Amino acid sequence: MLTTETIAELRGHLADWRRSGASIALVPTMGNLHRGHLSLVEEARRQADRVVVSIFVNPTQFGPGEDYTSYPRTPERDAELLRQGGVDLLFLPAAGQIYPPSDKPATYVEVPGLSDELCGAFRPGHFRGVTTVVCKLFNIVQPDVALFGDKDYQQLTLISRMVADLDLPVRIVGMPTVREADGLALSSRNGYLGSAERQQAARLHAILRDAAARLKAGATNYQELEQQACEALISAGFQPDYVAIRAADLALPSADVRELVALAAAWLGRARLIDNLQVSR
Repeated sequence: MLTTETIAELRGHLADWRRSGASIALVPTMGNLHRGHLSLVEEARRQADRVVVSIFVNPTQFGPGEDYTSYPRTPERDAELLRQGGVDLLFLPAAGQIYPPSDKPATYVEVPGLSDELCGAFRPGHFRGVTTVVCKLFNIVQPDVALFGDKDYQQLTLISRMVADLDLPVRIVGMPTVREADGLALSSRNGYLGSAERQQAARLHAILRDAAARLKAGATNYQELEQQACEALISAGFQPDYVAIRAADLALPSADVRELVALAAAWLGRARLIDNLQVSR
């Protein structure tokens, strides 16, 4: 596995591959890898001839008081996992490779409207940071395909919208959420959970599963379902930011919408957990 920290060196390797006719897949990450990330790598190997994984803890998607400085960073362990997973190139840029000096204004890429809803309402500017860095990575790597997990459903929706709006020549593949045996969605921030909190954490999935079952059965009073799920989360020891029932494109749903998604974000101790379940009826 090749490893590079600079855009110039990365592009040199990519140019060699393209001259040989190889297709390229990109898996963007912030590191502290788990089985969810590795499932993206595994699928990337099926989707393209060469696989690039980026590890970059992106400062622009963290707000004031969030966990940018304490976000778990495990580059040596991550590199070994990726080597074992058959990754061709690991891109490990410093912030100075991705952004201009802090005393100069930066250019941003933002999807209007949806960026300020759901998680965006509780993390102002977060999704502007996400779409900006992903757009930059697409420009740097110019992959044929890029893979993202369904757990970050709003993020995946925004990136797909950005690609469509800007006519970027990259195919977006969303992959199913990878879970623990009790249903907890894998996340790098799960490491913030204490042992007792870890036992509680699976209730988030269970409460969403109950809401999804009621949607599947034909329930259309979405506001009532959201309120009941929020109350169940509070009873289970969570501090919910929101529970939302949306159409698959994250628009507000009418009663006759057949493709839905139930989403939630909730705090448990210092961990902010997110999850979703998609429903066809």
